[in-house]
Amino acid sequence: MKALTPTGRADETVRFAEVDQPRPGPGEALVKVEAFSVNRGETFQLEAPRPGWRPGKDIAGLVVQAAADGSGPAVCRRVVGHPPAGGWAEYVCVPTASLAELPDELDSVRAAALPLAGLTALRLLRTAGALAGRRVLLTGASGGVGHYVTELAAAAGAELTVVTASAERGRRLAELGAAEVVHEVGAARGPYDLVLESTGGPDLPLALARLAKRGTLIWFGQASRTPATLDFFGFFAGPESATLRHFHYADSDTADGTDLATLVRLVGEGRLTPEIGRVAPWTETAAVLTDLRERRIRGKAVLTLS
Repeated sequence: MKALTPTGRADETVRFAEVDQPRPGPGEALVKVEAFSVNRGETFQLEAPRPGWRPGKDIAGLVVQAAADGSGPAVCRRVVGHPPAGGWAEYVCVPTASLAELPDELDSVRAAALPLAGLTALRLLRTAGALAGRRVLLTGASGGVGHYVTELAAAAGAELTVVTASAERGRRLAELGAAEVVHEVGAARGPYDLVLESTGGPDLPLALARLAKRGTLIWFGQASRTPATLDFFGFFAGPESATLRHFHYADSDTADGTDLATLVRLVGEGRLTPEIGRVAPWTETAAVLTDLRERRIRGKAVLTLS
């Protein structure tokens, strides 16, 4: 089969190769990929790829071989999936616990934009707890996670301030329910009951300083790729006795497939809106990755195989 494989080069990070079609294990289904989306973490990994690794964690397609153990969707069922890797290919094996069936009205392009960003947003807000009436600050809100968090948190009753460098994205986040849009963390007024922080570097201590006493900061990313430095005594200036919590979306007691089914249901009910920045044939993946790196694409980039 054809698959996109890493090159290790900066100018063209992936290329097509002929690889063996994967053979599913007992608890895996073989899926014919119809569309996949790109995540920021994958673009980072492509800069220095591990030997044997192939990208692809967000896919939608058709089950062509059901799991041998009888679990999961049957043959010819349309699905959205979150394999550990290898989804930028004609076929991929996906654990059935990481699959959810799709209704006819949800197309593969929108479905492929759901998995990693949607799972992160859903589980992040689950970790945060009840949101009604709470003042919340969300940093790094321009991407897919920020989009989903904004829509879900606003619907849950949060008074949400989002940080985005893009005026265009800010307007869209306001349409989705953000109460306030600022373009740098230093402009956020606070104090906030909850901070959802995804940039790291100098933004993390700035966001922490805007937390209310005994508030909570959940650190779920480091998009700046710069470590943060914290001063113990800085807590006494405002967020005294605050909780700083690390979050990783994969550390969940709920199976991916269960939460994917929730995301699919929310889309069907009109409560969650996959937002696509660009749709292109997968033959243009290398060019799309370049545009993502240069920030010429806002919203999810989805590649189609048909």
